[in-house]
Amino acid sequence: MKTQKSKIDKYIIALAGNPNVGKSTIFNSLTGMHQHTGNWQGKTVANATGTLKYKNLEFELVDIPGTYSIMSNSEEEEIARNFICFGNPDLTVVVLDATNIEKNLNLLLQILEITNDVVVCVNLLDEAKKKGIEIDSKRLEEILGIPIVGTIAQKKRTLAKLKEEIYNITKKKLEKKENIVKYDEEIEDYIKKIENILKKSYNNLNKKMLRWISLKILEGNKKIIKKISKEFEINLNQQEISDLIDKIREKEEKENQKLKEKMVENIVSKAEEISKEVCTYKNKEYYKKQRKIDKVLTSKKWGIPIMLIFLALIFWITIIGANYPSQVLFNLFGWFQEKILYGLNYINCPSWIVDLLVNGIYQTLTWVISVMLPPMAIFFPLFTFLEDLGYLPRIAFNMDGFFKKACCSGKQMITMCMGVTKWEIF
Repeated sequence: MKTQKSKIDKYIIALAGNPNVGKSTIFNSLTGMHQHTGNWQGKTVANATGTLKYKNLEFELVDIPGTYSIMSNSEEEEIARNFICFGNPDLTVVVLDATNIEKNLNLLLQILEITNDVVVCVNLLDEAKKKGIEIDSKRLEEILGIPIVGTIAQKKRTLAKLKEEIYNITKKKLEKKENIVKYDEEIEDYIKKIENILKKSYNNLNKKMLRWISLKILEGNKKIIKKISKEFEINLNQQEISDLIDKIREKEEKENQKLKEKMVENIVSKAEEISKEVCTYKNKEYYKKQRKIDKVLTSKKWGIPIMLIFLALIFWITIIGANYPSQVLFNLFGWFQEKILYGLNYINCPSWIVDLLVNGIYQTLTWVISVMLPPMAIFFPLFTFLEDLGYLPRIAFNMDGFFKKACCSGKQMITMCMGVTKWEIF
C-alpha cells in the first residue's frame, strides 16, 4: 500500500472526502491530462493518480475513494484509511461540502487523529451562497489549526490558493496541534493506559500515532489491528493489553454500551459544535424543502414505487429512444459500405480481401457501434443527471435494507441498473 517516491522533490498528496463533494473535479482540474486509474492490489475499488507540477516541485495526487468515515465498515473506507495511515502521503487534502459542513467534518476529525499534515478544501461555495450559507474560514482555521481554502471546483482560478498551500506545507511541515476531539473521561483514561503499555516496548512511535493505535485497540476491529501490527511491526496482542481489553469488554456488557458507539458520539458532537460556530444561515429553514422531498423519495410507502417509475422511464427512453439514432447509424455506415465496395471492385481487389475488410472487419465494427453507442449515449447522461439531482444516493438508501440481507450495500443497485441496460442492449 505504500507509495514509493521516485524523486527527492516529488511529493505524494492524498485527496480525501465524502462522495459527491467535487473531489474528483478538483483532482481533474489539478492534474489535467496527467492521470491514470487502476486498482489497489487485491481490491476492486478503482483509484486514480495524477501529476501536478507547481513551481519547482512535482506532486503525485492520489484520488482515494469517497467515504463518510474511515472506521472500516466498507471496502472504500478500508482503502481510504489504509492509504492515509500506511500509504506514506506527505499531505492529505480533505475536501468538504460547504453546504453540509457538519456531516463532512466527521471524516476530517477522524483523519486529524492520524495526521496533522492536512489541508482543508471547502468546496461548492457557489452552492452554499445560493442556499444562504456562509462559512467563517478564518474561525474554522483557528479551531482546527490547519490551512482552510475555499474553492469552486469548476473554476480553476479558485484552486490557485490550494496549490500554494500544498506547496507551502510540503516545504515546511505544520506545527503539531493538540487533538481536536476529546473523548469521555473514561475513554481518555483507557487511551492513556494503552499508550503507557505500548511505550514500554515501542518508544519509537510518535505521540499522535500512539493515541490512534490505542483508539483502534479500544474499537476492537481485528482487521485494522492486524494491519497495524504488520505495518508497524508491533505486537498488539500483549498479555497486558489483552487483560485490559477483557476488563473493558466485561464492563461494556454490564452497562450495555459499546465504547465504539461512545467514540462516534463524541466525534459527531464535536463536528456539530464546530459547525455551529463557523456556519451562519441567512435562511435557517433553507433545508425544509429538501427534507420534504426526502420524506417522499425515501419513504417506505412512496420511495420504492417512485424509484421504479424513474428507472422504468430511463430504460424506456434508453431502449426505445436508441432505435432512431441506431437506424441512422446503420443507414450511414451502409452508405459508406457501398462506396467502399464500389472502390475495391473498381481497383479489381481480390474477393477474399473484400470479404475480410468489408464483410468481416468493417461490417462487424459498424454493427457494434450502431447497436451499442446510442443506448450508452442516452443512458449515462440520464444517470449523470439523476446523480446531479442527488437522486442516486436516495435509490441506494431505499435499497440498502434489501441488499444487506444478501450481505451487500444499497449502492450496488446503481451497478445493477447499468448491468440491466447492457443486457437489454445485447
